[in-house]
Amino acid sequence: MSHIRTFFAGATTMAALLAAITTLSGASDPARRASFDEITVGRINIVEPDGTRRIIISNKAQFPGDFQQGKERPRPDRNSFAGMLFINEEGTENGGLIQKGSIGADGKIDAGLALSFDRFRQDQALQLISTDGASHQMTAIRINDVPHYSLTSMADMTRFGAEAGKLPEAEQRAYWKKLAEEGRLSQNRIWLGNTGSKNSTLQLKDAKGRTRMMLMVSADGKAEIQMLDEQGKVSKSITPESKD
Repeated sequence: MSHIRTFFAGATTMAALLAAITTLSGASDPARRASFDEITVGRINIVEPDGTRRIIISNKAQFPGDFQQGKERPRPDRNSFAGMLFINEEGTENGGLIQKGSIGADGKIDAGLALSFDRFRQDQALQLISTDGASHQMTAIRINDVPHYSLTSMADMTRFGAEAGKLPEAEQRAYWKKLAEEGRLSQNRIWLGNTGSKNSTLQLKDAKGRTRMMLMVSADGKAEIQMLDEQGKVSKSITPESKD
């Protein structure tokens, strides 16, 4: 009997040990599900079963670069932001939410938030933006025409910036203008938001990004519809006082 008791005691201990290991390792549930009331982390990577990253939620310290076809590239311009990145099936970034907000030692505000959706393998096609700085505050919705990635890739945009940076300022403007005329740059087509003069406006633009119609309400409540020519000159204006 003593041998039997010893056997069962050992078996019970082993079973308890196996149960603990199973619980800790998640082997009892292939999906490794868990429930939490609260979780505190610096960064969360949401991935597909094959490891492809699809969403990254991160603090400022661990915020990633951008992703192009599975490869991450450095983005030092994002070092001051926390937020979320969206990544498509091929491992290319296709939008995100970034935000920051601080007051410097000089008392100046540096704050902003942007939610954006990108064209495939390209840049922002839809943006919701709010910025608050030392000189102005702006909130807007932007809808952009973005060239197909085969015409202008994100690598091309990096190259354009490097080439422009080597030119004198006057030549830089001509360089960017030529690329715009060739349809190789994104152009804002619709802009809805406030302005530095506290007007609220809806701007409708042509394929070259020139405002051709603007609906505006000024800070003092005056309403106006403006139609503009290619040079930005108002060709017709409609107000409550207009006769035609």
